[in-house]
Amino acid sequence: MWRGFSHLLKKDFKLMLSSKFFLLALLSLILYSCYINFVYVNLDQEMHQVYLYDPQSKVDVHSEYLTKVDSREALETACADQYCVGYDFSKAEPGFYMLSCGLETTDHYRMIWGEAVLNGNTDGQADKIGVNNKEMKNRREITAEFLFFELSAVGFLGLASMLFKEKQMGVIRVHGVLPIRRSMFILSKLLLLLLSDLAFTVLLTVSNLGTLPAMDVLPGVLLQAGILSLIMALVGFLCAIWLPDFKQFSLFYLVLAVFVTTPVFLAGQTGITWDWIVYHPMYHLFTAMKAAYFSAPMAGAPYYLICIGAIILLFLLSYHTLNRELAKEG
Repeated sequence: MWRGFSHLLKKDFKLMLSSKFFLLALLSLILYSCYINFVYVNLDQEMHQVYLYDPQSKVDVHSEYLTKVDSREALETACADQYCVGYDFSKAEPGFYMLSCGLETTDHYRMIWGEAVLNGNTDGQADKIGVNNKEMKNRREITAEFLFFELSAVGFLGLASMLFKEKQMGVIRVHGVLPIRRSMFILSKLLLLLLSDLAFTVLLTVSNLGTLPAMDVLPGVLLQAGILSLIMALVGFLCAIWLPDFKQFSLFYLVLAVFVTTPVFLAGQTGITWDWIVYHPMYHLFTAMKAAYFSAPMAGAPYYLICIGAIILLFLLSYHTLNRELAKEG
């Protein structure tokens, strides 16, 4: 049995090499790391600028975050980016000017910040967020997001592409008559994909957080990466066996990307709040990944029991679907 399993591992490893799987993963790693280290950390992270039109000099406040303009038109132009806020003291009753960015929470924070600057109640921006400075907080956050969406895509597409290639080569038909347990056929692919995803996780985390911070968070991050990798790989395997050709599979993946992962990204990155998002299974995987990067308290036992149950259920469904496909081939 184990000899047959080792042959499956070698065959699947060669298939991953021939399909340029590792090369694509390496290019993704380089691309993500270059963006984080050379672009993202250098983006302007300053607080919202406050603009003041005060022709009669009613306001006596001096702050690096307050800019005076000489006309109402200049005030509106400066605030047209939906980022800055403005105050108009040209009339008896002071006026507040702000274009909504579309997020109620962010607009609320902009108003609070504008009032604080106008009243001189701030000495500047916070330099620490918990135990992290602002740059490290941003690094942890963006790395968690990149890793989540990379593993979601690679797990789903990686194993499925291998399976479609084997379908074209007639390998699945051959496995139907070989004396090898069909569960091993699934396990060999899962093992290789899991190991490659864990290696990617380590490299991405170390290259963007640094060695010492990475060592602190990697145990929890690797656990979440393993759970996500197995779930997405099994979903990809099940869909690849169930769907007859790659065109239908690509359409299904497009639907998955738009309607499953996009709401998670919007809720996690932009601050949009939906009451129903707590019922979205991918949202809990996403928040668990982020929590691991910030060394936050681990998810409770129900979360892990549900994940284990989902992995077992997906494996059994994949096994049953594979048996049915091989029976058709026979």
